[in-house]
Amino acid sequence: MLKGEYEYTLDDRGRLVMPPRFRAPMGERFVATRGFDGCVVLYPLLEWQRVEAKLAAEPLENRRLVRYLLGSAVECELDRQGRFLLPQPLREHAGIHRDAVVVGLVNKVEVWSKERWHAYLQSTAEDEAALLEGLRGLSL
Repeated sequence: MLKGEYEYTLDDRGRLVMPPRFRAPMGERFVATRGFDGCVVLYPLLEWQRVEAKLAAEPLENRRLVRYLLGSAVECELDRQGRFLLPQPLREHAGIHRDAVVVGLVNKVEVWSKERWHAYLQSTAEDEAALLEGLRGLSL
């Protein structure tokens, strides 16, 4: 299970460290694509195959969503040091210049710029009522 958040710095080549706890569940190869809210999403290959199958079955009316996700999808591979190249277009999409936060979300990983992640957390914390509403049906 992918969970937790980890801060890293991209190297000069645009490589990012995959958190050690995420390496086994993500595998040596995975897919990166545009995410929502200004992040990049990483999917293990098996999970990506499920996403791709769902997108392929989408009706023509949803072609913008399909293009958005599939058009930016790229397969990534970990090197011996557990790093992967985060492609420039995806770094630009997420506003990642140097500092990044890698966040585990059960079956996928999000990569955020450190600044955007902290701003997102702040705005989420300020809307505590919405968070509590989301908990209503979870029985936590």
